Amino acid sequence: MSQRQLALQSGVDHSTISRLIKGDRMPSLGTATKLARGLREIHDESDGPAYFATLNSRAVLPTTRVEYALRGDESLTEADVRELMQAYIAVRARRVRNDSNGSNAGGNGYSNGG
Repeated sequence: MSQRQLALQSGVDHSTISRLIKGDRMPSLGTATKLARGLREIHDESDGPAYFATLNSRAVLPTTRVEYALRGDESLTEADVRELMQAYIAVRARRVRNDSNGSNAGGNGYSNGG
């Protein structure tokens, strides 16, 4: 399995996987868990093509896409990614609450001045 295949399968950015393999980084518990789950989904090389064909049909949560994009930015540390993800999740949760209460904060999730 290639690093890119593992990245797609696990949700861990390929550059992170490369740094882990080189020994430049130690994985967080979350990253190690994602990699382990990704490795378990394909048991045999012949399973690969069928598995990857189904990836496009899977629903991907917005939070997963945001985290993947942040992890792809090599200038961000693990702590930076966690901090940004916490902020994103807080804003998203507030937006979901506002939408479920019938109020919309201008369509972008932010209030206008307070």
